Amino acid sequence: MKVLYCDVCKKPIENPTPSRNYFHIADIDVCEPCHDDLALALKNTLRTKKPFDYSWHDELTMKILHDGMQRGKIELKAKR
Repeated sequence: MKVLYCDVCKKPIENPTPSRNYFHIADIDVCEPCHDDLALALKNTLRTKKPFDYSWHDELTMKILHDGMQRGKIELKAKR
């Protein structure tokens, strides 16, 4: 049995299966709950920022992931 640890929340991921219960984003292993939080954190920005460009999307994704790694969780913006 293999165990992998999420780089953001540091929780173990038992029996890791890529793209199913963990995701590998630019050398960062992210568990499924943290990946869902990442999607929610990006959601509002993606809807408002036009035109879409992969350069700012990748930059924003990495910023959110690195901030999450320092805090131990991905911060979701408060609903208004």
